[in-house]
Amino acid sequence: MSWKGKRGMERSNLLPRPATIVDIRQLTDKEKLFTIRMNEGGSLQYRPCQFVIFSIFGIGEAPISITSSPLDSGETFELCIRSAGNLTGAVHKLSLHDSIGIRGPFGNGFPLERIHGKDILIVAGGLGLAPLRSLINYVIHHRWKYGKVTILIGAKRPQDILFKEEVMKWENDSSVDTYIAVDLAETNWTRHVGVITGLFKYVDVDPLNTIAAVVGPPVMYRFVVAELLSKGIFEGNIFMSFERRMRCGIGKCGHCQINGIYLCQNGPVLSYRDARKLQEAM
Repeated sequence: MSWKGKRGMERSNLLPRPATIVDIRQLTDKEKLFTIRMNEGGSLQYRPCQFVIFSIFGIGEAPISITSSPLDSGETFELCIRSAGNLTGAVHKLSLHDSIGIRGPFGNGFPLERIHGKDILIVAGGLGLAPLRSLINYVIHHRWKYGKVTILIGAKRPQDILFKEEVMKWENDSSVDTYIAVDLAETNWTRHVGVITGLFKYVDVDPLNTIAAVVGPPVMYRFVVAELLSKGIFEGNIFMSFERRMRCGIGKCGHCQINGIYLCQNGPVLSYRDARKLQEAM
């Protein structure tokens, strides 16, 4: 890319592009699913586990993972947003047809070129299912391209599980093995009770042919990685998302820097082999 071209791209990625909310769905008591259409039209062109900067003009902006599959979205895309602060609280007050700003997509996304022909083990904790839903539906869309596909989902309570209707479809899909765990449940809960690592006893993997994708709260990573390594999966085949303190999205502000890595550009997806070398990552 020419110098002018690169500078032009950076400038355009610093300016929010106008977009419109075309659908809103309440997923849980804390999370809503927003369907967005860019006013300029066309597809956003993204990869699973990339993110955008969502902005409300006059209030602020925040990084949000794209949760829809790039194959399913057409001229729209979906963002799952938890109300957790001033900005996201304001997002939850938005209505259908409201105008917002979108920058991006940013980040490297999941390395799709690495998973062709492989067994896929996906581990989603809590809100981590939002970015991984994009990958799961991408893989299911191309199911014939992959070997064994296993999905592990963890949540605090049954009512906290995101995308319940889709999760039920994955459970009923004979080509996919899906296991769910919750920390707390009523007596009528028939699935696993306990932390997500308790699901690994149900999983049988071919360690030399398995790629793992892990997204969840940081406290989960150390224990999930230990389970994956104990099953013999290669460090370079374990991929995790490290979204944190994203600001500019183009590697200029330094808020997301870990050692020499800008997570908004070199991440948020890193292999465990690379992440374990970064003191602040794990």
